This record gives sequence, C-alpha cells and structure tokens, in this order.
Amino acid sequence: MKLSSGFPLSLIKNGLLFSYPKLERDIKTDVLVLGGGISGALAAHYLIQEGIDCTLVDARTIGLGSTCASTSLLQYEIDTPLHKLIKMVGEKNAVRSYKLGVAAITKLAALAGKTGLRDFELKKSLYNAAYKKDVSFLKKEFEARKKHGFKVKWLEEGQVFKQCGFSSPGAILSDVAATADAYLLTHSLLQYNIAKGLIVYDRTPVVSIKHSRNNVQIKTQEKFIITAKKLVYATGYEVVNFISKPIVKLTSTYAIASEAFNLPIKLGKRDALIWNTAKPYLYLRTTSDNRIIVGGRDEEFFSHFKRDKLIPQKTKLLQRDFKKIFPSIPFKTEFSWAGIFGSTKDGLPYIGTYKKLPNSFFALGFGGNGITFSQVAGEIIASLIKGKMNKDARIFSFER
Repeated sequence: MKLSSGFPLSLIKNGLLFSYPKLERDIKTDVLVLGGGISGALAAHYLIQEGIDCTLVDARTIGLGSTCASTSLLQYEIDTPLHKLIKMVGEKNAVRSYKLGVAAITKLAALAGKTGLRDFELKKSLYNAAYKKDVSFLKKEFEARKKHGFKVKWLEEGQVFKQCGFSSPGAILSDVAATADAYLLTHSLLQYNIAKGLIVYDRTPVVSIKHSRNNVQIKTQEKFIITAKKLVYATGYEVVNFISKPIVKLTSTYAIASEAFNLPIKLGKRDALIWNTAKPYLYLRTTSDNRIIVGGRDEEFFSHFKRDKLIPQKTKLLQRDFKKIFPSIPFKTEFSWAGIFGSTKDGLPYIGTYKKLPNSFFALGFGGNGITFSQVAGEIIASLIKGKMNKDARIFSFER
C-alpha cells in the first residue's frame, strides 16, 4: 500500500537522516517489531527500556510510510468527543483514555528531551465551532471535560477573536497539546535505542508470517528467516492484511505547508493548535521553521491513484480555507501532500493481543492522535510482554 505521496514537509526539510542495514541472514530475537514508523519506534523504545532483546524491521526506508506525512499535532482529544465516547464505552473507560492522552504528551516531551529532539514544542489547543449550530455540541463537550478535571476554558466569540485572531461562535481552549516532527522523533528514538542494544533493519519486506504456540517465524522477500518469541505488529494501516475482522475505515487526508516567513509567525496571540467542528475537520499549526501547516479535506480512501490525483484540487481548497480564517496572513503554498488516515467506530486504537495470532501484540494507533496512542501502546505492550499487569489494555483490546 502506498501510504503517502506528494512532498511531505518533514521529508523535504530533513531528507534521509540515517542509513540502516538490510537483513541478509537468518536471525533469532526475543521480540520482533514489524514496522519502523513512529509506532514501531515507540514500541521498541519501551521494550528496550524493559531490558527485552528487540529487533525492528521495516519494508521501506525508515520513516517513509505514514510517519513522514504526519502533520504531528499532539492532542489528548480523540476523534470521538468525550461526551459521546462516554455513551459508547462508559464513563470510566472514556475518561481514562482521555487522561492517557494527556499523560502521553508529557511523556513524549520527556522523550524528545532525552533523545535530543529539538523540534518539539508544548502548546495550547483551540477546538472551535465551525458554525453557530455547533455551539451547543461544543458546550456539552466543554462541560464533560471540565467535570472530569481537564484543564479547559470556554471562549465566547469575542474572546476567540481577541486571543486567537479570527472569528468563531465559540471554542474550547485546552492547556495540554504539542507540536513535533514525527519523522525526526522516529529517527531520534531509534538512534537512542540502537546505542542501548536495539537492532534495526529496513528495506526488508516480509512475505509470510507463521504463528505457533512457541514462537513466530517471519520470512523475508529474500528468503531469510526471523525467529521471534513474540511479534509486535506496528504496521499501521497495512494491518488490514493480518486481521480477519474489519476494524478500521481508511480515509485519504491532505495537507499543505506555506513558504517560510521571514519572521516567526503566529496564529493569533496564543499560537495554539487550531481545529474545528466541521466534518471533516480543518486544522492549522505553525512550525519551528516559520511555516504554517493546514490539513483536512478528507475523503474515503479507494486507491492511492485517486487520492494522488486530487492533491492539486485539495491544495487550492485548503489554501482557500486558510484565507477565510486568516485573510491578512499572506499564505503561499510551497509543499502539498496526501496520506492515509484510519478511524475506528469508537475512535480508540487497538492495542495488545489478538487471539487468532499466538504470540502477537498490536500497536495500532488509529485516529487523529496516532502518535499519542502509539506512546500508550508502547508502554502497554512492553509491560504485557514483561508479564506485568496492565489495566489499561482492556480499554483498547480487540474484544472490547
């Protein structure tokens, strides 16, 4: 599956950062992580942290799947609003999943510092009403978050304009959010953990996987065999090849990045992450190199050919969307790209074991907050493989 196309800003800006070897022999390992994007890198990090012998393999050059196309808005909110999620999965599980998102941002900030990643910035997040009719919905969401202890503030129309520089009938301002570069973070995590014993191979496609009671045998395209006691699937949206039931709906998503401004650019006084209640929602953020990223205009995914053909049209629409909100900012698109976005019925990821595939664990951070979910998945899976109890695993299980 072709996961991204066009010219993702992170890949253009950073290039191919490190070289990793291809697998050219049979190997054995305690745990194999399949997938070298941000999900795989985080899973491997927590496994190494637990002292578990670990090898990571990716079919592509590291980071060139969905990760390089990520716009890397880190928010604790998921695609299903809290007040609706409570009705779907119960108050306890819904609130806990949101709380884990808050904790994930703090932990990712610490990981960025530990691994030397500079392109990470804590921010606030503004969730605004795209239309006047959305205000009542947004107020329900605000009350649900406030009731359960989340640091949020309600902004009336005048306050939105004063603090954020554009007009909206109302908005929720959240204290916890961040921006990052998922592609850089992936490489930072891998390099940090290679120094601690992690082994990484890329350009090593897998053609068959055999699960048994005692181990998992993985055969590569070049007919080498990897024997692992446990296998962690961190293959993102390509997981549809391994799971027998439909768990994710695939969507084409689009993004554009402006030319770099000569001086630091802000979206209003707050310079918060901005996203709205439209369906599909529009989101905006600034970058560390003085650009603005705009994303959205999602469509149901049918093929990468159709998705890619729409990039020029979506670029014009996203630029127009931005100029409606901030008409005084001279936005000129320099890079545009497309990727695949996955969503589940309840907006939650799938993390943990899958009974039909013995000795397997899944780190599938679907939804708009795949990076924060991947952090949660990394901790849960490492604890399960270590034989520790993890109460959060049931929230994201395949049996939920």
